[in-house]
Amino acid sequence: MNKKKWMKTFLTVLAGMMVVTACGDKSGGSEALGDGPYPLSMVINQVGEIPDPKNPIEEKIREFTNTDLRIQWIPYSAYDEKINVMIASNELPKLMKLNYTPTTISSLEADLFWDITSQLKNYSNLAAQPQQYYDNISVNGKVYGIPLFRDMGRAIVSYRKDWLDAAGLKEPVTLDDWYEIIRYSTEEDPDGNGKRDTYGMMLDKAYNQGTASTLTRLAVSQGAPNKWGIDDQGNFYPEFESGEFFEVMKLFKRLYEEKLINQDFAVVDSSELNKVYESGRANIRISGGNGQSLQTKLEKVVPEAVVDVSPLQGPDGIRVPGESGNTGFLAIPKSTVKSEEELDKVLTFVDKLLEPEMVYLINKGIEGVHYEVEGDFTVTIDPDKDVQEVKPYRDSLPQRGELYNMEKKAKGTDLYSKNKQIVYDNENYIVPNPALTLKSDTYNERGGELEQIITDAQTKFIMGQIDEDGWKAEVERWRKSGGDQMAAEYKESYESQK
Repeated sequence: MNKKKWMKTFLTVLAGMMVVTACGDKSGGSEALGDGPYPLSMVINQVGEIPDPKNPIEEKIREFTNTDLRIQWIPYSAYDEKINVMIASNELPKLMKLNYTPTTISSLEADLFWDITSQLKNYSNLAAQPQQYYDNISVNGKVYGIPLFRDMGRAIVSYRKDWLDAAGLKEPVTLDDWYEIIRYSTEEDPDGNGKRDTYGMMLDKAYNQGTASTLTRLAVSQGAPNKWGIDDQGNFYPEFESGEFFEVMKLFKRLYEEKLINQDFAVVDSSELNKVYESGRANIRISGGNGQSLQTKLEKVVPEAVVDVSPLQGPDGIRVPGESGNTGFLAIPKSTVKSEEELDKVLTFVDKLLEPEMVYLINKGIEGVHYEVEGDFTVTIDPDKDVQEVKPYRDSLPQRGELYNMEKKAKGTDLYSKNKQIVYDNENYIVPNPALTLKSDTYNERGGELEQIITDAQTKFIMGQIDEDGWKAEVERWRKSGGDQMAAEYKESYESQK
C-alpha cells in the first residue's frame, strides 16, 4: 500500500475509533485503582539487546515508582509501522513512545491521546523542564506527551589544533576563515609527508539533508534562518532563499572547483568520511559528535595529533540551528487510561523518573555494578556492561543527563568536558525552525519530492553543472511544484496559533 492510500485508510479507521471512544466514555467506567503497584504497560523502541524484565535496573524502577511496569520493546527499524498498526487496531498500552510523523499527528488531532498541556504544571520535575522542549512536540499549540529529551544545539566544530597552530590560524568565524583553513590543510602538506593527500574538510552525500545538514549549520552560523525564515510581512520563506545561505553554497562551489573538498561528496557515506578523519588525513568538521572520541581514535594512528573543539559562530557571534530536542515523546492513550485519576498515575510515574535516584539509575546504572564514585565524579566500571545493561534505559526513558538532578558528572578529559559544555551552552544561542510543528498538507503529501528538487539543485550548482541562473530556475520550479503553497500553509498554521 502506498503512503497516500495508507494515510487515507488510517484516517478512516481513526474516525471510526473516535465514535467508539466517544461512546465508551459515556459509561464513565475506569478500572479500580488500589494502593498497590499501578499496572503500567509501556511500548518503546529497542536499543541493543532486549533486557530481561527482571533485571535489577528495571526492578528498581518498579519499586521507586510503585508500578508493575511491563515494557514492550520494538525494533527501531519497524517501530513507526508497528505503532501505526497498534493505533489503527486500538491495541494500545498505557504509555507509548511516538515519533513526530504525519500519521502520529493525525492520531493526536483525533483526540486518541490525552492533552496534558494544563497538567504539566502539577508535576515538579516535568514543570521544571524548558518550555521549548514541549513546544517542539506540540500539535496545534497542545502538548500530548513527555519528550525523550535530547540536546537542542548539538552542532559543534572539531578541528586539528596542531595543524591550525602550525599555520598561525584560529578557529573559523567568517567564510573567509573557513576557506583559508580548508585551503591550507589541503594544499600545504600539514602532515609533512611530502604528498597532497589531506583535506581541509570533507562532505558526505547527506551534507544538505535533515537536522544534521552541514550546509544548514554553516549558513545559520553566518546569519541564515534555520530551514525556514519569516519576513517582516509574516510570510515564510525557505532557508535557501537567504543571501547568507547562497554565500555558503558559493563557498562550497569554490572549494569543489579548486579540489579542496572530496570530489565524490555527492555519493560517499559518512562512515567513509569517518575513516579518513580518524586516519589523520582531514581537518575541520561540523558535527554533533564528541571531539574526545575523535582524539582517542586519531592518536592511535597519529600520536602527536591534537583535536580541539569550538562553538559554531559567525560575524554576529554564536548561532546554532535548533534541533527538535527529542527522539520522540511518551504519549498516553485515552482508550487504556480512561480517567483523570489514572492519568495522574501515569504522569506521576514519568515525573518520578526525573528524581535524582532515578536519574542516576537510568543514566549510569547501579553504583558498584555499573559505575563508581570518585569524589565529585562518576566512573564507568565496564563500558561493555554499560552499553548492554544501562544504555537501553538511558536511550528510551525521559532524562536530561547532567543537566537535571545530577550533581556528580562523568569523569572525562578536558576535551570531553569542553565539548559537553559547548553543547550545553549552545541552548543559549539556538536559532529555532519556526515551521517545526506547523501544519502543511503539501509537506505531508509532497515534502520529499520538493526537498529532492532543491537538494539535487544544490549539488549541481556546487559541482558546476548549473550556474546561478540555473539555480534560480530550480528554485522557481520548487515554488511552482508546491513550495509556495507549503509556505502559505505554514503562515496560515502559524497565525492560527497566535
